[in-house]
Amino acid sequence: MKSICLYFQVHQPLRLRRYRFFDIGNDHYYYDDFTNESIMQKIVHECYLPANKIILDLIKANKKAFKVSYSITGVVLDQFESYAPEVIDSFKKLAATGCVEFLAETYSHSLAALKDKDEFKAQVDHHSVRIKELFGQKPKVFRNTELVYSDEIGKMVADMGFNGMLTEGAKHILGWKSPNYLYCNALNPKLKLLMRNYTLSDDIAFRFSSQGWKEWPLTTEKFVSWMDQYDQKEDIINVFMDYETFGEHQKKESGIFDFLKSLPKAVLQSGNYEFTTPGEAVKAYQPIAVAHVPNTISWADEERDLSAWIGNSLQDEAFTKLYELRKDIIRLNDNRINKDWHYLQSSDHFYYMCTKFFSDGDVHSYFNPYDSPYDAFINYMNVLSDFKIRIKELLAEKSQSDLYHDELSKKDELIEQYKAEISQLKKQIFQD
Repeated sequence: MKSICLYFQVHQPLRLRRYRFFDIGNDHYYYDDFTNESIMQKIVHECYLPANKIILDLIKANKKAFKVSYSITGVVLDQFESYAPEVIDSFKKLAATGCVEFLAETYSHSLAALKDKDEFKAQVDHHSVRIKELFGQKPKVFRNTELVYSDEIGKMVADMGFNGMLTEGAKHILGWKSPNYLYCNALNPKLKLLMRNYTLSDDIAFRFSSQGWKEWPLTTEKFVSWMDQYDQKEDIINVFMDYETFGEHQKKESGIFDFLKSLPKAVLQSGNYEFTTPGEAVKAYQPIAVAHVPNTISWADEERDLSAWIGNSLQDEAFTKLYELRKDIIRLNDNRINKDWHYLQSSDHFYYMCTKFFSDGDVHSYFNPYDSPYDAFINYMNVLSDFKIRIKELLAEKSQSDLYHDELSKKDELIEQYKAEISQLKKQIFQD
């Protein structure tokens, strides 16, 4: 029996406010709270709450034969706690069914894996702890930001103790091979790889409501018939997409929720398929081959590379300048600095600076709150300039404080020395 693995990414960026040059050094708050709350409330009611209710009802109606998986970024969890705690409660109800798996990822939805191994590990550990606290699961499978993957990144993930990882079934990586099998990491074969079937995934995520698409309208019967066309020997069909597909990217009026409601029945009634989670899949199947990925891939755009985030000089400069600060931030270990450090690492900030406008240009402009990539760059660098000033000032204060404590320590040591000498002298006097 062939498995189908449904995975959903849950993330919303914490958007920066318009931060002017004259704000640098004067105003240390960077976030557009009104916009962030407004967008969050909109998506909560258009997507998260109705989709979670449907998933919960489907699990109950199908007697736990229907299963899904999520990765939820730390950035969006923080916003749920501030603006919509009821969403966390709804995910807890899903977790309690035993049919939902939560995956690990970077807390900040960052690209730290490309720049700093220690920062990458710290974020993944932070996120895993948060998932365990909220949903009672210790993640065993990893999903990197935007499915970013390479042989080296996979090895880092394996070294952190994960036994599985999600990535893109990129054609230039697989060649003639099918994404509908498990593969393994080239440097550590213990890490199993689930490759996204981007054709079926994007049929739902991007083409569902496109009336110009030759396959419109997409029905569950048609979708299952496409799955039936794959070789019966293949093991698993991985359908991975943003959760916001349901109700946000594809509006309710498009029929996307009706599609979701009818999908389990259409898949299960033939008896040829079962739903599985990534954790179950890596236990049930053996890799058929090594996936050699020397150059980093992602699930973005036609190229399936990193050019959406670090493909131009604006992005490269912002990305480099940000990570130059890590050593000072670690030394400071200041709570507010640490929080801003996490939020400023979100890959969305670099995505907004993208200058690509090929066939996927509409996708980039849809997600971009700025008038141009240059506006995004200037705004981000203004924030980063202020952030650097704060770090410098706090380091100076810490240096002064350290000097003060050093002087006190020296005095304490001198007092203890004198006490010991006095005690020794008293002993000699009594002996005489």
